[in-house]
Amino acid sequence: MGKFAFALAAIAGLFLSGCGYNNIQTTDEQTKAAWSEVLNQYQRRADLIPNLVKTVQGYAAQEQTVLLGVTEARSKVGSIQATPELINDPAALAKFQAAQSQLTSALSRLLVVTENYPQLKSDQNFRDLQAQLEGTENRIAVARKRFIDSVQTYNLAIRTFPSNLTAMMFGYKTKANFAVENEAEISKPPAVNFAPPPAQAPATQPPPAAPAH
Repeated sequence: MGKFAFALAAIAGLFLSGCGYNNIQTTDEQTKAAWSEVLNQYQRRADLIPNLVKTVQGYAAQEQTVLLGVTEARSKVGSIQATPELINDPAALAKFQAAQSQLTSALSRLLVVTENYPQLKSDQNFRDLQAQLEGTENRIAVARKRFIDSVQTYNLAIRTFPSNLTAMMFGYKTKANFAVENEAEISKPPAVNFAPPPAQAPATQPPPAAPAH
């Protein structure tokens, strides 16, 4: 009886392997890992924002509209429960993507405004925060790309014969993905310019008027 059970298990293992079960498992785990990295990088960005807003406010308190836009965008992002299950819900993922895109736009507007405040741009804390933000935005772009690729690989695996039969048997379904039609624009990090503004040329004085005769 023991040998018979072992033989059945071996046959089942070969069947599942040949029908793509192991590949589905592998791509599923890769997708989960890629999604976790996306969330980690977005959280890193969110953690930078309070100090960034506070620093800018110290030099440009009158820019309340821009500062409030960043704060509200961050709050909206924080209100979304970004769980591992979110990638199984296309509507929820689209809402998450829209909120993150709104925050990216708000940060871009904030950095544009800071160009008008030379003292702020020379503040060391602000410069450090800018550098951290730029690095985080780059990591977000990389993490998003990996996630998009991993979901595409997984979805292809469970739609392709004979893996699709195994997927149906074990209840695997396609996962939601980021919209890729504007991925290049979404993934573009906010511009960060550390160069000092160009010196303005001295105003030319009009020539003296000729004496009256």
